[in-house]
Amino acid sequence: MTLLTRTSALHAEASAAVPAELLQLLQTTKRIWVIPHERPDADALGAALGLQSILTQRGAEVAVFCADAPAKVYDVIPTIDRVLTSPPEWTPDAVILVDCGEARRAGRAGALMEALPSSVTRATIDHHVSNSSTSPLQWIDPTAAATCEMITLIAVALGSDLAAEEGRLAATLAAGIIMDTATFQHSNTTPRTLQVAGLLLEAGAPISEISRRLYRSKPATQVRLHARVLDRIETSDDGLTVWAAVLNSDLQQTNAQLEETEGIVDTLAQINEADVALFFKEEGADSTRLSIRTKEQGLDATKIAALFGGGGHARAAGASIAAPLDDAVAAVLRGVTSLRTGRGTES
Repeated sequence: MTLLTRTSALHAEASAAVPAELLQLLQTTKRIWVIPHERPDADALGAALGLQSILTQRGAEVAVFCADAPAKVYDVIPTIDRVLTSPPEWTPDAVILVDCGEARRAGRAGALMEALPSSVTRATIDHHVSNSSTSPLQWIDPTAAATCEMITLIAVALGSDLAAEEGRLAATLAAGIIMDTATFQHSNTTPRTLQVAGLLLEAGAPISEISRRLYRSKPATQVRLHARVLDRIETSDDGLTVWAAVLNSDLQQTNAQLEETEGIVDTLAQINEADVALFFKEEGADSTRLSIRTKEQGLDATKIAALFGGGGHARAAGASIAAPLDDAVAAVLRGVTSLRTGRGTES
């Protein structure tokens, strides 16, 4: 089956899935900012940069503007050098949030978006079930494994060339899908996800290489950091909850960067006896970052995150907590125990 045939096979589904109003906006708007959430991951970056490439094919001027510089691990995305950490000098006709439900989750970039004139059209494209967007134009699809899956459907609906730039567009979108499915291991992987991934592979995305670099390639500093943190694993709720925390001193002792904590929570989630895994990052004297993973029989991760103003998916979520590490850990553990008690009462 050729790329053209694969694209044609998905065209009807893509056209039905993408809201007509959104397609109209993308077809007619000439100057657009695309903004992912703060501390962007591969899906947020891939979706933003993929949409930029798709719209550039149509002659639009598009800037990807992010509050934070991408972590080095995302250099696997071939278009990563196009991310701006300062806003462009021109005012857009439209601004699109991707992989993000509301402006506050986009940090400084979201604040600047909010300050734009009311005449600037706002739109949201996201796959998080916890999305609480009030955007007048939005496409929220929790059945999509990744926002990059949705952006690929947009490309198909618009008749874009997914093989453009010698496969760079396809690779950019594939990175997000690989990240959010953990190389198609998570239960969010659907037949459509695999169909989209096959289309991107056909268009030039080096899926095996992207998977290797994201999941099976680490610098020595990262391995040492993981070993140090995992040596302090603790449990609560009779072993059903497992957690660990990274301290600023851990980073100093291993010469690692905060971004190198990526993957620790997924290792915690592999522990058979636990159905909830929690990972805490000491970000500042009064700031802690929480990452959550749960198993099918465990609590809904979004319910845990919601206790602290966060969100995500049923099996993977996160939140930023305005409290010192020890206080944050205590509060989250109390919250999880309370949710377990309530769950037992409901059943």
